[in-house]
Amino acid sequence: MSVPQVVIVGRPNVGKSSLLNWLAHVRIAIVDDQPGVTRDRVTHLMCHNDRFFELVDTGGMGIADMDNLTRHIEDQINLAIDSADVILFVVNAREGMMPLDQDVARRLRAVSVPIILIANKSDDDRFDAQVEEFYRLGSGKPLRVSTLQNRNRAVLLNTIVSKLPPAMEDEAAEGGTEPDMKVAIVGRRNVGKSTFINTLVNAPRMIVSEVPGTTRDSVDVRFELDGKPFIAIDTPGIRRPKSRKTDIDFYSTHRAQRSIRRADIVLLFFDATQRISKVDKQLCDYIAQQYKPCVLVVNKWDQLVDTMPTGKWVRYLQDSFGTMRYAPIAFITGQTGKNVKALINHSQMLFKQSRARVSTGQLNRMLRDAVRSNGPPAARNREPKLYYATQVGIQPPTIVLFVNDPTLISKTYQRYLLNRFRDDLEFSEVPIKLYLRRRHPSDDRDDIAKSEDVGPGKSSGQAVDRVAAGADPA
Repeated sequence: MSVPQVVIVGRPNVGKSSLLNWLAHVRIAIVDDQPGVTRDRVTHLMCHNDRFFELVDTGGMGIADMDNLTRHIEDQINLAIDSADVILFVVNAREGMMPLDQDVARRLRAVSVPIILIANKSDDDRFDAQVEEFYRLGSGKPLRVSTLQNRNRAVLLNTIVSKLPPAMEDEAAEGGTEPDMKVAIVGRRNVGKSTFINTLVNAPRMIVSEVPGTTRDSVDVRFELDGKPFIAIDTPGIRRPKSRKTDIDFYSTHRAQRSIRRADIVLLFFDATQRISKVDKQLCDYIAQQYKPCVLVVNKWDQLVDTMPTGKWVRYLQDSFGTMRYAPIAFITGQTGKNVKALINHSQMLFKQSRARVSTGQLNRMLRDAVRSNGPPAARNREPKLYYATQVGIQPPTIVLFVNDPTLISKTYQRYLLNRFRDDLEFSEVPIKLYLRRRHPSDDRDDIAKSEDVGPGKSSGQAVDRVAAGADPA
């Protein structure tokens, strides 16, 4: 399982951003009395009682944004709710229940994950009586907290952890039933996605037409290959934003993006006879933002096989999508089925990579070797240090590095470590989420310092435990 998402929602000005900063003990989200300050999702990795989870702050529900970004804010809220494992529904104990609180409650009734109702700004017992009216929202018993008076922080964290899904160790991942792999087929219009689906299931399951935009919704198609079940998600072709002239175009794009988010593997299709477009690059960026394993699929290859070598297309794709150079590239002909089975088999390999787990010992030995080969440079006359690392999630593989100071680390060295993870671990062709956390003063664990070897080009006085990674997930 991936790192659980704990999403904070509520109407404007109930203290959602203050709650995130209070729980994280770090000032991350901007706090202001003016409604609408938070627009995008703000995320922070938390650990309580040895359970990792991501806190996600969202914009206020029901706000009319002054910069006409209401639709964008609502999209971000919907994305957060869709990915939530636990929802923190925040209300304002001082102001009492408002009509917008009831609107938020109605919106959350269709959600199947646990909801914790939080009566914020309950600074003392005077406000406890009026908190009772929030029972009417139907979201359970309100938990009284105060970010200003530090009231019930430990109670809230314990409640959150109790509502999280079972930890990875509790899952029957080894030897259990393998889940159906969901494969999203995405790309711009008329690149052969529906033809590929029909060939895959050996039936005219999807409407195939030379008219661009025939598929207007995402469609799930179940099929079996070598006795194993799969779900193929055919998606609408994506158009450039300025070319989206109707509501159908707008919602088709959003459904395609939602299909990417719920897929295990994404097949990004290109037409071998056409150049890579801005839409292709936007799709690739979106897939990377969602940390989805991806295969770059060059379709209709039979039309160019005699005139262009595959190596030229490989270089073209790698130059165009530099941030996804780890993604494998496949050349197929969807209409005839050439290389289609091999593509699905390779997708299975990526699925297994994304669900792989490595031991803490193996991970730290790899990091020790990485530092020997190439230690990180000092920053601001200080040496960055890595003490130990652990994998805390799968799909995507999520690794937390405990360091002395996250701000000392360069992005270049972060990329170096990610490449070493792919070279030396089981994640060679999938995205990896990398977090950096400052080691707690009471934590004396230092697995990387167990070796006294000095890497090439380093002075004898230079410590081996000079390891670093970027502060943001990579």
